[in-house]
Amino acid sequence: MDVLALYGLLVLTTLPPLVPNSALLVSVGVLASRGELFLPLILLIVAGSALLGDLLMYLAARRFGGPVRNWMRRKPRRRALLDWTSGRIEHYGLPFVIAVRFLPSGRIAGALASGVLRYPLRKYVLGAGIAEATWATYSVGLGYLGTATTGRPLYAAAIGFGVSCAVAAVGAAIQWAARRRALREPSEGGGEGEGGGPRNGDGEDPGGRASSVAAT
Repeated sequence: MDVLALYGLLVLTTLPPLVPNSALLVSVGVLASRGELFLPLILLIVAGSALLGDLLMYLAARRFGGPVRNWMRRKPRRRALLDWTSGRIEHYGLPFVIAVRFLPSGRIAGALASGVLRYPLRKYVLGAGIAEATWATYSVGLGYLGTATTGRPLYAAAIGFGVSCAVAAVGAAIQWAARRRALREPSEGGGEGEGGGPRNGDGEDPGGRASSVAAT
């Protein structure tokens, strides 16, 4: 495949959410370890296009908060995901904006919840940027370091893909456990979503829309 076309494919598979790309990212890491691709450029493209996709989702949710809430609330699972993510962003702020990227469906839920809550743009870009840089580094790095260590590209690609699946499984388990714990905990002081609840973790009120998002 032409190098420019491969870089374009990286953009197409990392800009939108929910596009399977683990195998591709590990593979380009393998190619970079063999000197066929430039590793810094790969990381820049992968992290940059993913961040752009996150920002577009955030801005859309910030601009069209009502329709986004209505769409997310049409199904119980989406509604629960939005409520849970919104509550965590209010409580933990920037650290959770970073961490949610690594949970199942967390890229979408984090961007939409941050936009609906009107979480500060600069802080969202910072958090999403750190998350995407970390994600790109470990995703591509699995193939790069695996090949450099084993000297076997196919073996390294298999290991990289397996590690990516394991990370996703761990994220799903953490999310499931956290949501079950939240359901068991009795509400205190009217819950997180009511007036006077906790702020976004950075000492700021994210636009005063928390109650409409977190309330059920």
